[in-house]
Amino acid sequence: MAELSDQELLDALGVEATPQKKAARTPREERIIAGFEEIQRFVEENGRSPAHGEEKDIFERLYAVRLDRIREQTECRDLVSEIDHQNLLGEPSAATYSSQEDIGDEELLAELGVDKANSGLTELKHVRSSAEKRAAEEIANRTVCEDFEKFKPLFDAVKQELDSGVRETKKFRKDAGFLKTDIRKGEFFILGGQTAYIAEVGENFTAPNGETDARLRVIYSNGTESDLLLRSMQRALYKDEASRIITDPNAGPLFAGEASEDDQQSGTIYVLRSKSDHPTVAANRDLIHKIGVTGGDVSRRIANSKNDATYLLADVEVVATYDLYNINRSKLEKLIHRFFDAARLEIDIKDRFGKPVVPREWFLVPLFIVDEAVQKIKSGEIENYKYDVKSASLQSLSDKPGEGAKSA
Repeated sequence: MAELSDQELLDALGVEATPQKKAARTPREERIIAGFEEIQRFVEENGRSPAHGEEKDIFERLYAVRLDRIREQTECRDLVSEIDHQNLLGEPSAATYSSQEDIGDEELLAELGVDKANSGLTELKHVRSSAEKRAAEEIANRTVCEDFEKFKPLFDAVKQELDSGVRETKKFRKDAGFLKTDIRKGEFFILGGQTAYIAEVGENFTAPNGETDARLRVIYSNGTESDLLLRSMQRALYKDEASRIITDPNAGPLFAGEASEDDQQSGTIYVLRSKSDHPTVAANRDLIHKIGVTGGDVSRRIANSKNDATYLLADVEVVATYDLYNINRSKLEKLIHRFFDAARLEIDIKDRFGKPVVPREWFLVPLFIVDEAVQKIKSGEIENYKYDVKSASLQSLSDKPGEGAKSA
């Protein structure tokens, strides 16, 4: 009898030798396995299981929640047990979520308080780091400043200096490299809509990341204060798009005839004299001047003056100009107009439609007085003077009534 082959023996015994195809994984099962493999890669890279905690990276927190879910559900445990070479399923669960419902990454992120939006899981662009959260908490954790009366005069003075143009505010430029060391005792900033004063800077110390840091005492204009780190203050100023640096009044002249290498031209103070035949103007032509501030070309600004009631519906001549550098034009113009307010020209001019107009930028002030006032603004002394209409002179606020100030 011929020897039977293996296949013939199997057939004689009634054994089906055709290999059975392994059942295909469902999308849900594939997702569970892929998620577990991500956890395994984390363990390989970090030498430990992912853990919960506000201070942990968002991905580690997500992996920790996912691992808890897999440990909780028998179906999930059975699915990944064969590939669990790190014995992750055997570790005690740190689960804080009791639901047995399987959820995806989006829902896990939602439970963690993260808006995933439409970006990929590994491209979370709007998740704040734990360091950023701590900085925000430090800024928000303000207390009542018990000795605010000591600081209030400083805030009042800064407000006055901003209004007068002695100080100005500048927006942060990240590309300019604003450093922690640029935050010094005695400086003012605008943060969260409040003026912030650096009252104290503590001793330097080395932070856990190896960088030098220091503790600050920051007083705010609303009567509160906060105790935070230099790094936190720097980060908060960058995060707040409306934050500003308040310049030091002693940092240099408000404007000058010559610009320094680092100055940025801001505009021009112009002084005009009218050629109007209006009786009041004609009788006081050498005394009546329009004073304004512009960021553009003066000659272009006055080109159509004879058709503009602002210019008394007449041609004008430019009698003086002063270039500005690093200054707020609108605030400076308000300062000048307020300073000469007592000498403002009251005159009614009808526009081309017959409507009466009262120009507000014309003053009965001699040209040499305008020049003197400009010099006082440059030196920062203008707040100590006023314009005396009767004597047509700048009068020191410390002088007795009737005594004119000496010319600068």
